[in-house]
Amino acid sequence: MSDILIVDDEKDIRELISEILIDEGYSTRLSSNSAECLNQVSNDPPSLLILDIWLKDSNMDGIDILKKVKVEYPQVPVVIISGHGNIEIAVSAIKQGAYDFIEKPFNIEQLLVVVRRAMETSSLRRENKELKKKDTVQYELKGQSSVFRNFMVNLDKVSKAKSRVFITGPSGSGKDTSARYIHENSKQSSGNFITINCSVFKGVELDRILFGFENKEGVQEVGALENANQGTIYLDEVSKMSLDLQGKILKFLVENTISRLGSSEKVDIECRVISSSNSDLIEQIKNKQFREDLFHRLNVYRLKFQVLVKELMISLS
Repeated sequence: MSDILIVDDEKDIRELISEILIDEGYSTRLSSNSAECLNQVSNDPPSLLILDIWLKDSNMDGIDILKKVKVEYPQVPVVIISGHGNIEIAVSAIKQGAYDFIEKPFNIEQLLVVVRRAMETSSLRRENKELKKKDTVQYELKGQSSVFRNFMVNLDKVSKAKSRVFITGPSGSGKDTSARYIHENSKQSSGNFITINCSVFKGVELDRILFGFENKEGVQEVGALENANQGTIYLDEVSKMSLDLQGKILKFLVENTISRLGSSEKVDIECRVISSSNSDLIEQIKNKQFREDLFHRLNVYRLKFQVLVKELMISLS
């Protein structure tokens, strides 16, 4: 999966885009209608799909194809091609998961910038998927005591639910491993498992990492929340977030949408949120350092590590 599929009912357009991209070192495939497009995606998912909104002599338009691809092949970024009169539809496509849109007649440099960014995103998604597969094989929770067995019953129970999970306990107690176990045994396991340690990044840097970035030219950096779409995001040491960022995360949990930095456009996100902290959030709430409303949203199901820390082991198989 290292090529770009270009779908446009106008032969001149799709061949022109193909020639430009080939000159830049990319490999391309071409399609003129929805049936041909979906057949190619199904047989060999591309690294990137460049898709025209209107497709003559097709059973589905570009928006219908976008919806189907985002459900069945969420790892494939989709760039929409839009004529001037279709900008509102193109913006709507962004909200439904399209990576970006390019307006006809397109600027070659803008096309190349968008393609480069989208291909970087595709590469990161493939790497995340491969890492997730490796981690699935390698990590296993083991223990013998009745306390541990009871813990695993609860862990399996919460894994099968869609509820958000909040994990507390000291560093090294198994919070990260448990979060990954929950993901791997959940309905979101086919999606990405994205880990963000909130204590490592500060201020705007963490904001950009979580929500992504977009400038006036439309150049985008996809954030962790978008990469976790249809999967799981694990927010480690969530207590280290600023109050401003806590408010943005609360809004995301309520609306299931985000806006990239520099943009007011909404992007729909459906992912499971697991969070953790080794701090006493109740005390932080009293001291106005953590939002109580956010805590209640995150703390739907709680796992607390105490004595169990001595029993948890990571077994490498």
